Amino acid sequence: MALFSCGCCMGRRQFLASGLAAATALPARRAFAQSPEVRPAAKRIDVHHHFLPPQYMKEEHERINFGHDNVSTNQLLAWSPSQSIEIMDRNGIATAIASITTPGVWFGDVAAGRRLSRMWNDYAADAIRNYPGRYGLFAVVPLPDTEGSLKEIEYALDTLKADGIGLLSSYDGKYLGDASFAPVFAELNRRKTVVYVHPTVPACCGSVVPTVIPQTVEFPFDTTRTITSLLINGTIVKNPGIRFIFSHGGGVTPMLAGRMAEILDHRPNAAEVTPNGVLGELRKFYYDTANAGRPAQIAALRGMAPTSQILFGTDYPFVKVAADIEDLQQTLFSPSEREAIERGNAIALLPRLGAS
Repeated sequence: MALFSCGCCMGRRQFLASGLAAATALPARRAFAQSPEVRPAAKRIDVHHHFLPPQYMKEEHERINFGHDNVSTNQLLAWSPSQSIEIMDRNGIATAIASITTPGVWFGDVAAGRRLSRMWNDYAADAIRNYPGRYGLFAVVPLPDTEGSLKEIEYALDTLKADGIGLLSSYDGKYLGDASFAPVFAELNRRKTVVYVHPTVPACCGSVVPTVIPQTVEFPFDTTRTITSLLINGTIVKNPGIRFIFSHGGGVTPMLAGRMAEILDHRPNAAEVTPNGVLGELRKFYYDTANAGRPAQIAALRGMAPTSQILFGTDYPFVKVAADIEDLQQTLFSPSEREAIERGNAIALLPRLGAS
């Protein structure tokens, strides 16, 4: 299993036979797209920007088949921070927060998971030093290895000064509200950490509909499953210091929010685990716009969460960044709302970014 499927959703990526992802499959979109002649002023902050460290790629790429309609194997293997910076400059992105994508670093081997986490995080930290002001870091941890994850959280936040921690929506079939993850969330809460959550291939439902890749439906649903898990198991109310960001507009959560509230608010422990009601809790989370910026998607998201909770994201390098920006520009926002989504909300969440 290896990095590639940016879990990004909406049927845009080619899923791999191993049950892992290889990237996106957006018609007529290429990740390494040509820029407009006049480059926009760099101001956007991209909270959904994937790194593909060469050593990680070298070790893991044979686990998967790189067949991809949008980005070739050679392009992915040739990825570099300088290439990322070029795409950012073409599209008015001042800063991008690096994160890993599915399947992450956990392949059932504790030692390997710890080693890959450290290698990935150190590589990203080097890029941050080499390109001052251009990158942030949502560090990877080797869940479901609790001890290894706690050690890597300490290293990433104290030594590397990461902006937050990046998690996948599920690990070995367990969603983030599972009791086995409680020690990790307790530490993240103690540190008042920003936690970025990216979808992955669900253990239950990788190929429910034959010939339909999981990115089409299952990735967005995995995000919603993990949000539900966090709510009903009390993880959110027990850890109020964590600020959660959910990828792709929260998956299908905006469309199901009312239904979730109608049912979950009547559970026997609802007052204990969701004291503000499901809808009240959902309004506290942050959601990025990667592959979720079309007008209908944004309308659903804005019906669930205030504009202050929406963050700009691109899902680079698995989609054409300019096309995602174009989608978002088709949505009607006031100038102040657009500035907040593209930059201001991220700075309010992570003030360090305002100095970049």
